[in-house]
Amino acid sequence: METGRQVAVISGGSRGIGAGLVAGYRGRGWAVVAVARKIEPSTDPDLLTVSADITEPASADRIIGAALDRFGRIDTLVNNAGVFVSKPFTQYTAADYALITGVNVAGFCWLTQRAITEMATRHGGHVVTITASVAEVANSAAPAALTALTKGGLDAATRSLAVEYASRGIRFNAVSPGIIQTPEYPPDAYDGLGDQMPPLGRPGQVSDVVDAVLFLESSPYVTGEILHVDGGLTAGR
Repeated sequence: METGRQVAVISGGSRGIGAGLVAGYRGRGWAVVAVARKIEPSTDPDLLTVSADITEPASADRIIGAALDRFGRIDTLVNNAGVFVSKPFTQYTAADYALITGVNVAGFCWLTQRAITEMATRHGGHVVTITASVAEVANSAAPAALTALTKGGLDAATRSLAVEYASRGIRFNAVSPGIIQTPEYPPDAYDGLGDQMPPLGRPGQVSDVVDAVLFLESSPYVTGEILHVDGGLTAGR
């Protein structure tokens, strides 16, 4: 069913930044498909929730198929689902590797492939991926080389795909957050970070990331951009 309104698919849409993104796009009048491993059904007719494991290739077909069945189109994909595991490099296990690469890389690949195949039929679309400042700013107090490997790869893929698909009207951008305060942690959990705090001297808010994504959504001449939302962390290092 073609709705006529714009439609966003958002992975990791059940809480934190993902829930903020769902609310942000709905606030702009978009229909939204929110995806997570566990997510409750919605009574909002313009919000479809899909429970899915994005590490499985078949999930991408099911998610995009559900979006098309309900709304008839896909204008934007926000790859928000991600895993952050901090530990010394030699302590990463095979299970850690499977989890981090499965969500951060495989999930991105399968869902993005399926979404842009649909976007290309309409000659237009937008993919925004949430990466992380750890890809560019190393911290020995919180080592996360395997996370950095995957998030840095997403930055590189964003630039590459922006060039590859520009002629088909599909934009690719990324938002790279630093320390973001989310509802999953109490405010005092961010106390005592000391010199790990960015130059602005405080953690960012979920709304800062949402605003950045919506800025890119409203900027049709911007593609291949990695937008840092990190309080100056990347610049200060």
